[in-house]
Amino acid sequence: MTEKKLDLEEIVFNLVLHAGNARAKAYEALDAAEEGNFDESVKLLEAADEEFVQGHKYQNLLIQGKISEQPNFLVIHSQDHLMTAMAEKNLIKRFIKMYKKLEKNN
Repeated sequence: MTEKKLDLEEIVFNLVLHAGNARAKAYEALDAAEEGNFDESVKLLEAADEEFVQGHKYQNLLIQGKISEQPNFLVIHSQDHLMTAMAEKNLIKRFIKMYKKLEKNN
């Protein structure tokens, strides 16, 4: 990303894109854990984390005021996508731990 002021729509689009990708990877990780494939679930959670890093780059642009116009409802909505996806990923991590314990006990 360059130092020029970015279009608000571009930032919002990228926030939603990376949040959605992260959420999808987290749920794929949960699916893998449900099937007992814990190595795959770790890889998928790492991929989710990479998507969050990308999303945070755009979030930081908003915080630093590197946008071409004033924030609006779409900004808030895109931030919600990112934060909700993060919360879901954290919950999914706990489910995966539970699946590991269950498998260990069986």
